Amino acid sequence: MAIAKKIESSMSQASWIRKMFEEGMRMKKEFGEDQVYDFSLGNPILEPPEAFQRALRQVIEQAGIHRYMPNAGYPDCRAIVAEHLRQEIGAAVQGEDITMVCGAGGGLNVSLKALLDPGDEVLVIAPYFPEYRFYADNHGGSLVIAQSTEDFDLDLQEIDKALTARTKVVLINSPNNPTGRVYSASRLRELGELLEQKEGVFGHPITLLSDEPYRKIVYDGVKTAPVFAAHRNSIMITSHSKDLGLAGERIGYGVISPEHQDRLALRQAMTFTNRTLGFVNAPGLFQKAIAQSQDACVPISVYRELRDIFCQGLEEAGLQIERPQGAFYLFPRTPIDDDVAFVQLLLKQRILAVPGSGFGRKGHFRVCYCVTEREIRGSLPGFKQVVQEARSRKI
Repeated sequence: MAIAKKIESSMSQASWIRKMFEEGMRMKKEFGEDQVYDFSLGNPILEPPEAFQRALRQVIEQAGIHRYMPNAGYPDCRAIVAEHLRQEIGAAVQGEDITMVCGAGGGLNVSLKALLDPGDEVLVIAPYFPEYRFYADNHGGSLVIAQSTEDFDLDLQEIDKALTARTKVVLINSPNNPTGRVYSASRLRELGELLEQKEGVFGHPITLLSDEPYRKIVYDGVKTAPVFAAHRNSIMITSHSKDLGLAGERIGYGVISPEHQDRLALRQAMTFTNRTLGFVNAPGLFQKAIAQSQDACVPISVYRELRDIFCQGLEEAGLQIERPQGAFYLFPRTPIDDDVAFVQLLLKQRILAVPGSGFGRKGHFRVCYCVTEREIRGSLPGFKQVVQEARSRKI
């Protein structure tokens, strides 16, 4: 076979999310769009806000907008983002601390390439985004998993047990995909204190890498705590896929903490890895447009209302849910132990969900509520029927 054995093996372990999304496309062709309830992929339904649309129209008329720029991105755009962050989180971020990247996935790969040597460990908190395993492996790292608490908060005892002398990165995701959990400032400080203690024991920095593409999508007065206040050796990665509805444009940025002990070296390393990984630059047109749109956001109230409708409907169907504080996912418990079997039963009702096993947490499943209210309400009778069937069959 022409393809590498490693890639062949990786494809066999590929994300459940994409598998279900592709199954959804097949079912829609067979049964019709309005007869399938696809909650598999977090694909935002809200259009970019007018402030961004206006900025894009202005930028596209600029001369030279399609030319090369420095590998880390346009200096003026990085300076604007840095000023916004100084005002928002109070950290002394400079434009040179920022690397414009091709979405959060691109930013995580740029960071891990800069940080990892072969054999280094990347500690993640389950449930976690499945692609993290491949991102770590891309750069010679191996994934180590620590389970969260029952309500999906950071479990410091589990994290402590999972940290080793080979831990180079702790990768967190808040607001979390798939649970919607937002880690509090106090819990992040506890994590930072633990990492600082372990740095002294192991004799090397442990970078807290925070994946925050949902950082603005929070509800009920909850705020995303700044990771820089928790641990000096930290990097924050974000994108505008969700808060500006730009998932298809792959535009975001990475920020090195002003207090990181290797700040200057990391600036150079991330610029270098951005280029050598083949991203080279984040899209120039969208760098300029998002620089003018840092205060803009899609209407979060729409997602909050969809969350409430879905939570109420699934709870009435007999499912147990930790109500999410952010992002746009629900991660209910399955009424039976076998989450894969439960998701297969949902398929018979033309409902597409993702088993919790794919996120490192069995006995749950994930559904996305960045969909229409019609899809959510239309699916609820099917959920109720499947819950009753699963319990009666005792699978």
